[in-house]
Amino acid sequence: MRNAKLIVPMILVVAVAALIGALAARSMSDRHKQAVVKTRMVGAKTILVNRRGFTLYHLSVERKGHFICTTSACLAEWHPLVVARGTKPAGAGSLSTVKRPDGRLQVAYKGGPLYTFDEDEKPGDIEGNGFKDVGTWHVVTVAGKATPAPAPSSGGYGGGGY
Repeated sequence: MRNAKLIVPMILVVAVAALIGALAARSMSDRHKQAVVKTRMVGAKTILVNRRGFTLYHLSVERKGHFICTTSACLAEWHPLVVARGTKPAGAGSLSTVKRPDGRLQVAYKGGPLYTFDEDEKPGDIEGNGFKDVGTWHVVTVAGKATPAPAPSSGGYGGGGY
């Protein structure tokens, strides 16, 4: 009987400790995942957007660590979606990170680095879709295909590329 009185509190202590440990482990693993991408309906398409709801774009000629948008002229218009080291991007499937030439980690969808466009003034704008310079900028849909451009672009940065 005396041993039974000691076993019940001991089981409670072990159970509480296990619960605290499990919650702490879950919290630690979730800290490295960050919802940096969301989806949004624009017209009949589901597109990728950043946390603030701004449209995400991909440059047609950038893939698997090959970056074109690296100059100040390009980066003034196209802002890379970057995350801190150790962060696993979340919020949509097929997300990863790629290391930019400046060392920052940029979020990628199906291997294509993601950017926002400086001329998109509010969530849902797609002003950069179809913009042509050294490649073509496309809105990224959940399926990873480009959304049709609304109208031809007037060109890039003086026609000289980056």
